[in-house]
Amino acid sequence: MLGASIKNVLIADDSATDRKRLSLALEELGLNVTSVNSGNEAVTSVEANKPDIIILDVIMEDGDGYHACRTLKRNQETTEIPIIIISSKSNRVDKMWAEKLGANAYVTKPFTDDDLVKALESI
Repeated sequence: MLGASIKNVLIADDSATDRKRLSLALEELGLNVTSVNSGNEAVTSVEANKPDIIILDVIMEDGDGYHACRTLKRNQETTEIPIIIISSKSNRVDKMWAEKLGANAYVTKPFTDDDLVKALESI
């Protein structure tokens, strides 16, 4: 069961299909979703959108998810916002790197709605 403190989610993914799929799954859970196309957009939109959680793809042209995660976790104002990395990169090193940068969970594409819910519940 999702915590009541999670209401607003920011998604950064350069795939319109993945953004739509994530948005629909999260909206079904009763969450408000804002989506952007890149890691750099995620970093700049966090202040305006005040998300309770951030979901970042890794491979994006305008600022990858690792860079965005590192930037957000180093910022005093955003360091406490949980981050879920969601990526097609599935090897152990990628997951370890995400954890080292401060990500709270890692979901591998393709994913199921259950995978997403488990990641949200783990935070």
